[in-house]
Amino acid sequence: QVQLVESGGDLVQPGGSLRLSCAASGFGFSRSAMSWVRQVPGKGLEWVSSIGAFTTDTLYANSVKGRFTISRDNARTTVYLEMNSLKPEDTAMYYCTKGGMPTATSTTDRGPGTQVTVSS
Repeated sequence: QVQLVESGGDLVQPGGSLRLSCAASGFGFSRSAMSWVRQVPGKGLEWVSSIGAFTTDTLYANSVKGRFTISRDNARTTVYLEMNSLKPEDTAMYYCTKGGMPTATSTTDRGPGTQVTVSS
């Protein structure tokens, strides 16, 4: 059974940084691409970033490119999202998902989420 648990969300001032973590279990983590998506109340899921399985190729939404960095530690079965230069528009619930970009916003293999609030 796929289990994903996000952590690291917090209230941070604009320009600040956060590091989100997602602990994974119940599947072959090292063989699976992983993604981060986010959602604000009243809107659909927005894809943020993905990282490949074996090649560790990374992809980013234009809105976060240059500010966010996705990475993974296969030994710890954990995927990370380093977020810098945070903006108020980054405020959202952040979820990690199993799989790459094509299925990131439709898959049901998603954790409970961690809240990121960017506000002064």
